[in-house]
Amino acid sequence: MTDEYSPEVVADLKRMVADGLGQWDLSESAQISLLNLSENATFLLSDPGSRRELILRVHRVGYSSADEIDSELCWIRALRSSGAVDTAAPLPARNGELVQTLASPGRREARYAVAFERLPGTEPDSTRDGTAWFERLGALTASMHAHAKSWTLPAGFRRRRWDLSAMVGPQAHWGSWRAAAGLTAADIAIVEHAVHDIVGRLERYGAGPERFGLIHADMRLANLLVDGERLRIIDFDDCGFSWYLYDFATAISFIEHQPEVPALLRAWLAGYRRVAPLSAQEQSEIPTFVALRRIVLTAWLASHAEVPFARQFGEAYTRGTVRLAQQMLAGNLLAGP
Repeated sequence: MTDEYSPEVVADLKRMVADGLGQWDLSESAQISLLNLSENATFLLSDPGSRRELILRVHRVGYSSADEIDSELCWIRALRSSGAVDTAAPLPARNGELVQTLASPGRREARYAVAFERLPGTEPDSTRDGTAWFERLGALTASMHAHAKSWTLPAGFRRRRWDLSAMVGPQAHWGSWRAAAGLTAADIAIVEHAVHDIVGRLERYGAGPERFGLIHADMRLANLLVDGERLRIIDFDDCGFSWYLYDFATAISFIEHQPEVPALLRAWLAGYRRVAPLSAQEQSEIPTFVALRRIVLTAWLASHAEVPFARQFGEAYTRGTVRLAQQMLAGNLLAGP
């Protein structure tokens, strides 16, 4: 993956988007702004003539099939229709289809692309009024889980499974956490012990339909939008089948070590329980999911070293993962004031 977002590839992506503007009835004078490079490339398209703005997600080659993307968009439409979650509407192209294919001017592989409405709002700040937003997020998450449990999957619905094999197995979706920068032999032993403990705990916890189903799977702060009193959840690109409580672990991605996280968990639990029950046993496994997510993210950073966001972390994040694994093994992870 090391050349996925090289300067040459990024330049090709921009030309690819420019050549495809007409597929969404945008003029050649539309402004193209690169917003983010992560799993996918995200652009803001602004057409001065029509005053239309939309967000275009250009997919990483080989990550999701057209059927998997269609399935994601199908769930988004169902969530919006039910009112369970407020999220961005996918926008059909001129031919009426949501998933489009963009050809590469540089003779690289074609890529899938999906347009979404542009929503107002900003990423919430976990250190300022974070508990209020996490209480609301807990309620929204419970609503989304209730919808998933009651929704009949359409024929042909396909999304990946985020189970133990997919996250920490030999063929994990995001590679091995052992490839992380800065791991010593002692560090590897600690994380291996934690993984062994996580596997045992989750095998005992079980994956029945009340605990395992369709989830967002990436509700980190960057995928939340605060607009006045409204909280929206965006970017369902990683949605798939996993443990429902894994969604909380994803909500604190990259801030797991911060001192406010235990308070954010209490707020999230209060909001969740306003909508759906949560047993003491289920709550007791939340640290397990937080540790699992941290290890999975460590693997993601190692396998996505070409992404600018990933380069911000490096060995410091790896050391934090080892400390968090130790806390989980000692039974004091999330044991804040």
